[in-house]
Amino acid sequence: MDRWSTGAVRCPEAVEGDGGVWREAPRRWRLEAGPSEGGGVFWMAAVASRGSLSQDDPTSEAETEAHEGDESKLPLQLAIVGRPNVGKSTLLNTLLQEQRVLVGPEAGLTRDSIRAQFQFDNRTVYLVDTAGWMERSGKEKGPASLSVVQSRKNLMRAHIVALVLDGEKIAKSKSSMSHTEVVIARQAIEEGRGLVVIVNKMDLLRENQQLFDKVIDAVPKEIQTVIPQVTGIPVVFTSAFEGRGRIAVMRQVVDTYEKWCLRLSTSRLNRWLRKVMSRHSWKDSATQPKVKYFTQVKARPPTFVAFMSGKVQLSDTDIRFLTKSLKEDFDIGGIPIRVVQRSIPRKDRVKSNSRNTGPRINTRMRTDKRTTASESTSS
Repeated sequence: MDRWSTGAVRCPEAVEGDGGVWREAPRRWRLEAGPSEGGGVFWMAAVASRGSLSQDDPTSEAETEAHEGDESKLPLQLAIVGRPNVGKSTLLNTLLQEQRVLVGPEAGLTRDSIRAQFQFDNRTVYLVDTAGWMERSGKEKGPASLSVVQSRKNLMRAHIVALVLDGEKIAKSKSSMSHTEVVIARQAIEEGRGLVVIVNKMDLLRENQQLFDKVIDAVPKEIQTVIPQVTGIPVVFTSAFEGRGRIAVMRQVVDTYEKWCLRLSTSRLNRWLRKVMSRHSWKDSATQPKVKYFTQVKARPPTFVAFMSGKVQLSDTDIRFLTKSLKEDFDIGGIPIRVVQRSIPRKDRVKSNSRNTGPRINTRMRTDKRTTASESTSS
């Protein structure tokens, strides 16, 4: 059966006797049991919905060609990830401003990835709600294992990853992020994805101002501690249940996406490089690395290459200094930036430094001494 077809379909493996029938319902599916099973309706969430993710890249070729010059105008792929029962599906309904998926106090209602499309500020956004990232052992199989595998695939497909945290649990625990959430954040950065942290359920802390302030102060500090290689990761505090924070979340997502797609010209980067290298403190000018030129080779995420003309290479400290200066001077903090170095071959350096002086002609100068000696011999 095609999952896009409408109407009723027999489902003999669901119930025995008179069988069961799948009937199409608005935004969800339900299973009606036969009379032999006592009747009743069982609602199923995220099993075979129209929003199931079935494509690696939903961006059409027409959209790609239309925005070929400016990559930041391409459709944005946003994945909502996190532990079970932190409010991911509620956040999806808030962003869409409709009850698209089932929500409830029970953990694990979403078992499959749900994809939805909407417009924000004349921009197409593909939103993916993933299943909860469950704690599991290496040998465990079943729904928990499949949920983690699908969540990882959606994380790698996405442009921006929205990591949802539970504000109520943060207030009651000593640390802001669990081991699972740290793993998700680090994997998103290692894959070169933009990261936005969303602290949900802040409405439950409104009556206790002390805990409210504690969460707001503790979360950004701990994120910077567990992910020191990326500074300025945006943190948004919301209440998806009350529908608050929708605009703030999307503005941070779009801002992070535009930084992620940033491209800088080579001339601008080399002017910046001269200023940066002059203000950096070098131990010895003789051992100072010589950067021939600095250029950006790709975006999404921004990747830069420093071409070296000498034997001395950039150290890890120098690369961290250049990365930090890039983020501060061009305002691209909060996203992963990659800086690599390459050595220019010696032959290329000789060719570039040599001048075209023309063919060399060997000429012998005639001196008076030789002329005098030859005349005396002949006489």
